[in-house]
Amino acid sequence: MFQRFSINHLPWRGNLGLLLLTVLFLPGAPGALAANAQPPESCKPVSTPYQLKIPFGLEDEIKPFIPSDNPLTVEKVELGKLLFFDPRLSRDNTMSCASCHKPELAWTDGTKLSMGIDNQVATRNGMTVVNRLYGHAQLWHGKMATLEAQAVNPLTKAVRMGMPSTDAEVEKLNAIKGYRERFQQVFCTDVTIDGVAKAIAAFERTLLSGNSPADRFDMGGEEDAISESAKRGLQVFQGKGRCTRCHSGFNFADEEFHNLGIDWDTAKADLGRYSVEKHPGTVGGFKTPTLREIARTAPYMHDGRFATLEDVVDFYDQGGIQNPHLSNLIIPLGLTDQEKKDLVEYMRALNGEGWQMTAPTEFPQ
Repeated sequence: MFQRFSINHLPWRGNLGLLLLTVLFLPGAPGALAANAQPPESCKPVSTPYQLKIPFGLEDEIKPFIPSDNPLTVEKVELGKLLFFDPRLSRDNTMSCASCHKPELAWTDGTKLSMGIDNQVATRNGMTVVNRLYGHAQLWHGKMATLEAQAVNPLTKAVRMGMPSTDAEVEKLNAIKGYRERFQQVFCTDVTIDGVAKAIAAFERTLLSGNSPADRFDMGGEEDAISESAKRGLQVFQGKGRCTRCHSGFNFADEEFHNLGIDWDTAKADLGRYSVEKHPGTVGGFKTPTLREIARTAPYMHDGRFATLEDVVDFYDQGGIQNPHLSNLIIPLGLTDQEKKDLVEYMRALNGEGWQMTAPTEFPQ
């Protein structure tokens, strides 16, 4: 609360008093009413370099994947973790980023379609955050070019976290002394939406999955790392199953968008990537997700229609769902029952380590 006062009540009067009073309430001055969003030149953020541990099987040269204006630091990652799990970022204090990206479910939510505040249902399945360090575009349709942009995206969505605006989000967090202090430490500013985005994105870049049994067999030469069935499944994966045409590279994802026919058997098809690019060749295209941790991230596809990996394999074996925009990579496969079982067994061997962590139990006050 601020009390009414007159300059005449102060121990000094006249032009000097007016000058001092004016300076006191200049934006950015000590005691200013407005949040300090610009770092003072004399401030140096606390920036302990974060030593990211890269699990075996992943690209270990990570510099190209980290923005130059958002380096990883211990303090920033810690702040991002708190923000990621804090339900106070939502309008009614019930939803956090972790509500749709739960660590115990390999950073998914286990539901067909994600839910937001007031039990509102989203239109798409929640993707895992695992290995998004290596991603080129975020979300099923790739609308968000960076993790920073994606970190802000759900905050003001009515069917997600429901904040009326990013300004309202900043005001809410700035009212929490503990967050103001942490932002001053990390960014030399009070809470800003740019800082929120950078901190959450920095934390998400630490969620990596590797050193799976499949890695240890295929790259490490450990013959006993996977079963005989999984070994046969690898052959199917690389050959008859045509899986590597999309699920390629160390992260088992080409980061491209493909039309598989999902939604084209319903009354209203989701246009996917077309909503971003407006190019006819992108109609119904959706991002290829990583297959790492795939056995832990059911249900599958952007509409969450398949409950099991067996369902997914059957879908691909049939050649997807016919429509005018079906990818030419999708054709009937003619897999035997044993080949399907072996393929699923291999995908189960892609469960790895590095992403497991415990959620914080206390938050800034």
